[in-house]
Amino acid sequence: MLRSALLNVMIKAAHKASRALKRDFGEVEQLQISVKGPASFVTAADRRAEETLRAELEHARPGYSFLGEEGGLHEGTDKTHCWIVDPLDGTLNFLHGIPHFAISIALEREGTIIAGIVYNPVSDDLFTAERGKGAFLNDRRLRVAARRELSQAVVACALPHPSRGDVILTRNEHAAVQQKVAGLRRFGAAALDLAWVAAGRLDAYWEHGLSPWDIAAGVALVREAGGFVTDLHGREIELKSSGILAANAAIHADMLALLSEVRCQMTEV
Repeated sequence: MLRSALLNVMIKAAHKASRALKRDFGEVEQLQISVKGPASFVTAADRRAEETLRAELEHARPGYSFLGEEGGLHEGTDKTHCWIVDPLDGTLNFLHGIPHFAISIALEREGTIIAGIVYNPVSDDLFTAERGKGAFLNDRRLRVAARRELSQAVVACALPHPSRGDVILTRNEHAAVQQKVAGLRRFGAAALDLAWVAAGRLDAYWEHGLSPWDIAAGVALVREAGGFVTDLHGREIELKSSGILAANAAIHADMLALLSEVRCQMTEV
């Protein structure tokens, strides 16, 4: 498959960072772990991966800004471009030896995400998207699922730790959605949830309390696969949006109505 120079830069960086992640994943017991918050850990592997990604991306595109989960924002001389990176999405899975985690890289140009990749080093699944050029899993073109009924849908969600987010709201959403769908899943890696919506493996995904690096690449994938991505109120998704809903057009509309109904019922109580 012929890819653009931009995607090749991103893929090369992801592959280089993945080498150490694969090694550390095989020796997960030896990782140096520091606590970042309840049920949220940062590992030496996480930091090393971000350092590798930043070095590779800055070498290929000098001057671009860089926003990473671990190191925050590093402003470049080129104010129109910014890399948005999660070096290890699904850290808790990684720490427990669960092979469901990913490197996520997106490029923002003047406020618009123009490219994104999500790479699972264990499965070697490489999801790529570039604005106007489609979304792909390795060499296969992606389209969101065609199912139109919630009763046939498999939907992904989050289970926030009690110390973070509105747990009661989330539990009420889970209860309402579970009654309507074929299955509810929680995988623990937002970037892969969005990639799986793009690939048609999941029919929808929603979550509260996310950061730009959690969603940037995944938004590009879903859009290029023909899906809809908004915040949880149906508004245009922005990187500062804390909530997200992704699906095809029909499922998105039904999910949006269902989640809105839950919020209204809680307000009335």
